[in-house]
Amino acid sequence: MASKGGRVEIVRRLGSTPRERGSLNNGTCPDIFELSDGNFAVIGTDRTNDLKGKLPPDAGCADYERIVVITRETLVSARADIPRQRRRRAA
Repeated sequence: MASKGGRVEIVRRLGSTPRERGSLNNGTCPDIFELSDGNFAVIGTDRTNDLKGKLPPDAGCADYERIVVITRETLVSARADIPRQRRRRAA
């Protein structure tokens, strides 16, 4: 999704670092980041080709979107850091 009006920055990581989750060689580094526009960026394994045809009828994946898989450990690690509501931007 394109950002409206300006550069988007990474604000913070959600959850523990890949190294804290056991990645010693940066070979398995799924990660979740909160962005300055309130959205989230996910580093994971692109599984679009495997999963696109298996989506439920009410879901879709546009040509510019990818289905990205992260480990359960990555998401569980981030759970406490996921905000309940959008952060208010400074005026």
